[in-house]
Amino acid sequence: MIIQKVINNNIIASVDEAGCEIIVMGRGLGFGVKAGQSVDEKKVEKIFRMETEEETNQLADLLNEVPIERVEITNEIIDYANTVIETELNKTIYITLTDHINFAIERYQQNIQFANQLCWEIKRFYPKEYKIGQKAVELLSDRLDLNLVEDEAASIAMHFVNAELKSGRIEQTVQITKIIQNSLTIVKYHYRIELDETSLDYARFVTHMKFFAQRMLNGTKVENLDDKFCMLIERQYPNDYKCAGKIADYIFKEYGYQVPDEEKMYLTLHIKRVVLRK
Repeated sequence: MIIQKVINNNIIASVDEAGCEIIVMGRGLGFGVKAGQSVDEKKVEKIFRMETEEETNQLADLLNEVPIERVEITNEIIDYANTVIETELNKTIYITLTDHINFAIERYQQNIQFANQLCWEIKRFYPKEYKIGQKAVELLSDRLDLNLVEDEAASIAMHFVNAELKSGRIEQTVQITKIIQNSLTIVKYHYRIELDETSLDYARFVTHMKFFAQRMLNGTKVENLDDKFCMLIERQYPNDYKCAGKIADYIFKEYGYQVPDEEKMYLTLHIKRVVLRK
C-alpha cells in the first residue's frame, strides 16, 4: 500500500488493489512520511472505502478536522451497529455520524443541548437503532466524561435509520417517522383501540409503513397486483380497506401523493393483521 497523500499525522490517502482511492487511519500513520512511501501497515487501524470520489473527499476533509479519539469512538459505534442491524448501512454513515458526534461534543462543552422532538417516536419505531444511540452515549460518557441527555441517543439513532434507508437525507427520515406516527394514530382512532406495541404484527406494520413512506418519497412503485385480487381484498376486509383509505387521504392531503391501489391492498392486509387480536 503506497501513500498517495498525507492528510495529517493520523490519516493518509492511498489506493486499494482495484485502484480505488481509500482513506487509511492510524495513530502516527502520517507522521514524518511522504507521498510515494509505503504505508506502515502495523499502524493501520481503519480503512475507509466510500462509494464516490466526492464522498471520499468529504470524509478526508472531515477527518482532517476532527480529533482522532472522536473518530475512533464513532468507528466503534458503527462497528457495534453492524452487530445489531442486519441491513447493510450506507457508507455515508462514516461522514454523517463523525460530524454529528464531533458537533455534539462541541455543543456539550459549550453547555448547549438540543431537544429531539421525535425522541418518543424513535424509541418506539426504531428500538434497535435507539439501542445503538444509547450505546453511543455510554461510550462518550465513559471515554470523554460527557453526560449527554436521552435526546442525544435518539438523534444518533436517526443517523442509523437514515443509513439503513439509503435515503442520504436525514430530513427524509424525519418525514418517514412522522408518516408512521400519524398512520398509527389513524388506525387507533378508526378502531378505537390501543395497539400492542410489543407484538410481532405491530413491528411488521411499522416496518411496512417505513418502506411504504420511503417508496412514496422516492417515487418508487410496487409491482402491479391482479385487479381481481384487489377487488377480493376490498370486499373481504371492507373496514380495514376503509382505514387504509383514511391513511391514503392523509398522505394525499399532506404530500399530494395519490396512493396506488396496490399500496392500499398491502396496507389493508397489514392493518388487518395488526388489529386482528383486538
